[in-house]
Amino acid sequence: MSLSTQVNAEGKESNETYTRHADDTVKLRNTNIADMDRDILYHIALDSGIQNLPQMFGDVRFVCLGGTPKRMEKFANYIMKEIDLKLPTGATLLNISQRSYRYAMYKVGPVLCLSHGMGMPSIGILLHELFKLMYHAKCKDPVFFRLGTCGGVGIEGGNLVISQKVVDGYMQPFLDMAVLGQLHRRPAILDQELSEELSDLRMKEDPFTITQGTTMCTYDFYEGQGRLDGAFCEFTEGDKLTFLNHLHDNHIVNMEMESLTFAALCHHAGIRGAVVCVTLLNRLHGDQVAESKEVLEKWQKYPQILISRYIKKHLNIKPN
Repeated sequence: MSLSTQVNAEGKESNETYTRHADDTVKLRNTNIADMDRDILYHIALDSGIQNLPQMFGDVRFVCLGGTPKRMEKFANYIMKEIDLKLPTGATLLNISQRSYRYAMYKVGPVLCLSHGMGMPSIGILLHELFKLMYHAKCKDPVFFRLGTCGGVGIEGGNLVISQKVVDGYMQPFLDMAVLGQLHRRPAILDQELSEELSDLRMKEDPFTITQGTTMCTYDFYEGQGRLDGAFCEFTEGDKLTFLNHLHDNHIVNMEMESLTFAALCHHAGIRGAVVCVTLLNRLHGDQVAESKEVLEKWQKYPQILISRYIKKHLNIKPN
């Protein structure tokens, strides 16, 4: 049994317990699901009443999420080579959720690779259905990763950030949600041991540095992140720099748009999670991502390299 902290609308903390099944399978905070004859996971095109989810997904140990379908298809093929998984002759990886037209999902042995779309609402919807999938499939102690891109705050492009903490645009460390017209605040807490283990996997020859710190997660790419180049801008460059330097002084090292929901919902579900993002630019020096497509594609592989090392380590596969 592990302890979960819930913050109420007045900002006061109260403790509630989260109980994991004795066999380490995922337990949901919803008693209604167990009473349902059929659970349709609509946005990932799965159905517990038609498909044998334990048979299809029961061996999943690692769930890797990234923004776009193409990026996660590439990661699925990359991790397939890294763990030396062989497909039958003539077979290719299948997008299991292709009939949903929303998310892409590829299963590579014990690794599930999915696109989560852009922004907190999109990843939140996906996580609800993934947690239910883990429950129906009776997966044991799955580890969730978000592999993404971000803007560095004092960190140059092409380097990794592993989030230790996540805050919202007001620098508050929880996800505010309206549930039945009432405010629910869920703490955005990431697994610190997992973050440390990932950081330790960097090698001297790697072309990137790793920074552990606080991530700011916003609802918007432009105004919410203090950019001057959106369709709307009602502040000055001086205002922007004051804001960014304030973040830097408060140990916020990057900005992106999904980690708050990821951290809060994984914690609420009792699932270990980590966020690893590559910086595309240093926001103290500008607003627009100006690197070539080739450079950006190279940088976007860096989180995949680190997560691959973690997966191989826990599958007892020797590094290359």
